[in-house]
Amino acid sequence: MNYQPKISVIVPVYNTEKYLTKCLDSILNQTLKDIEVIVVNDGSKDNSQNIIEGFKRLDSRIISIIKENGGLSDARNTGIDKANGEFIAFIDSDDYIASNMFEKMYYLAKEHNSEIVLCDLVKVDENGNEFRHLPQSPQLPEKIILKDDLTIFGEMSCFACNKIFKKFLFDKHRFRKGIHFEDIELIPKLVLDSKIISKINQPFYKYFERQDSISKTHTEKGLDMFIAVEEVTKYFKKSEFFQKNNELKRFQIIQGYYSFLAYLAYVKDKSLKVEMINKLNDFLISNLISKKEIKNYKRFGEVYFSTLPIKKKFFYAISLLNLKLLARI
Repeated sequence: MNYQPKISVIVPVYNTEKYLTKCLDSILNQTLKDIEVIVVNDGSKDNSQNIIEGFKRLDSRIISIIKENGGLSDARNTGIDKANGEFIAFIDSDDYIASNMFEKMYYLAKEHNSEIVLCDLVKVDENGNEFRHLPQSPQLPEKIILKDDLTIFGEMSCFACNKIFKKFLFDKHRFRKGIHFEDIELIPKLVLDSKIISKINQPFYKYFERQDSISKTHTEKGLDMFIAVEEVTKYFKKSEFFQKNNELKRFQIIQGYYSFLAYLAYVKDKSLKVEMINKLNDFLISNLISKKEIKNYKRFGEVYFSTLPIKKKFFYAISLLNLKLLARI
């Protein structure tokens, strides 16, 4: 029988030489030692591979894969194909993690027989300063039996990187290539295929946000959000949870409205913004989502709109006024 590590950690790398050492250090210094680290160099043109080779010489847990550039989804899928672990985790190569993240999450999964375990994230800047905590359903219990309570489906952030997944969940799934928001397209499907989810309300995952690159990456690719949400909608309707329409609608509102507009706020091209608002309107009408439902949407047990800062409230309110939705839908 082949050796099976507790967790296969997949790290896609593309031109992140500036951040890669900190990332790999944080993974290899985990208190849970029984891991394999699959580093997939997705056609980097910088010094990333030399850094990877240096780590590989020092730690036999490193598995290095070099491939032509195919994008984040393709790199992750390559890692999944090579993974031997009981669980799979994904860490982006410009981020880093707390030293006890995998130990805490793995043993919580074993305690509750969970297919997925998730933790909180915190955004950090270039200097490692934490500036925004991203909680994940803090009002829900540590162990969530989905057939009894699907609340998390309609409010969790669909990051792949703050979770560990039972490997069998990927027997029939891969990240979709060629679109933005591949996490939103896949992670909810893995949730629907699970029975039990566990969570830890601690920000183990340090999510690096480069402030100078935000507006550069916000383009018409934002429309892929609707592709992702519609794919999840189709999968939901074929799942054992198909009758829980309220949770599906909550998912559509948080991802297809609030998350989409948060992305749209950084799009500079005015004509493109108009086009994207029109697509948003079409999406909401086709899914029978009313202005009232948007305003009354609850996340973490509170009306989401009321928890937003003043500036965001104003932005969402103006956007809602510009939509042509029928209040009676």
